[in-house]
Amino acid sequence: MNAKEYLSKAYRLDQRINSKLEQVASLENMAMNCTSAINGMPNNPSKSVSPMADAVCKIIDIKNNLNDDLAKLLKCKINIIEIIQGVNNIEYRLILEKRYLSYQPWEDIAYDLDYSVSWVLKLHSKALRAIDAVLAEREKKNGVV
Repeated sequence: MNAKEYLSKAYRLDQRINSKLEQVASLENMAMNCTSAINGMPNNPSKSVSPMADAVCKIIDIKNNLNDDLAKLLKCKINIIEIIQGVNNIEYRLILEKRYLSYQPWEDIAYDLDYSVSWVLKLHSKALRAIDAVLAEREKKNGVV
C-alpha cells in the first residue's frame, strides 16, 4: 500500500459513516411517518407485521455498524497521526494533516499557507515520498504497517 492509499483510508471510512448517518436519518423519518390503516377488511398475510418495527430494527442494525465504523475511524486516524509525526519536515506534516485528517481541499490549504495550489501539490508529492519512507521504516521495524 502506498502512502496516498494509506492516508486516504480515514477519508473513505468517514464517507461510509456519513452515508450510514444519512440512512439512519432517512429511516427515522420514515418510521415517524408510518401509520397503520384500520379498516374492517381482512388483509393478505405478509412477512412484515409493522413497517415501523422493521424501520426501527434496521435503524438499530445500522447504528451498531456505525459504532463499529466510528471505532475503526478513530483507530485509523490515530495511526495516520503517528505516521505523519514520523515525517521530519513540519511543512510536509502540516499539509498532510490538513489534507488527510481535516479533509481540506487544495485551494484552502494553499490559502492557509499563503502558497499557490501548484506549490502545495509539489510539496504534497514530496510529503508523500517522506510518508513512503516512514511506512517502509515502520514495516522493516515491525514487519507490518
